[in-house]
Amino acid sequence: MPIVSRLMFGLVNWAARKGLDDSLTPASQNVAKQRARRTGVRGETYAYWYLRRHGYVMIARNFTYRGMKGEIDLVGYDGATVAFVEVKTRTSEGSDFGTPEEAVTHQKRRHLSRIARQFLREYRAASVPFRFDILAIEAHSGRHPVVRLHKGAFVA
Repeated sequence: MPIVSRLMFGLVNWAARKGLDDSLTPASQNVAKQRARRTGVRGETYAYWYLRRHGYVMIARNFTYRGMKGEIDLVGYDGATVAFVEVKTRTSEGSDFGTPEEAVTHQKRRHLSRIARQFLREYRAASVPFRFDILAIEAHSGRHPVVRLHKGAFVA
């Protein structure tokens, strides 16, 4: 395993020792949306280095395709298999909405599989084995994030 991945994940993990969310008090709905977006970006960055630390070779982040709804958070190789990873981050305030895994609905899965097929066509990798993973992060204030990786969480 590359030493750079171990070092970067160590730094990101140390920075996340007190959680991934901001401690701002939402004064309006706009501020709450910005806060959720920042938490999502921090969660995706944490997930990127977590996966790199666990041997994934990342090839794309936030892949979108013109004219299609949605995006794939992370795309990488886990051995010879292309893994399309959906990252879901929940803070202590967001836990009222269920677990992060429950946020990947049937409609979201349909969008992800459609974009993944387009990704494979665009990069001429139609014959490569692939799967869909969900990386769930629960980031409660003041504590290290709890990470659950579900390999092969659903099929296209």
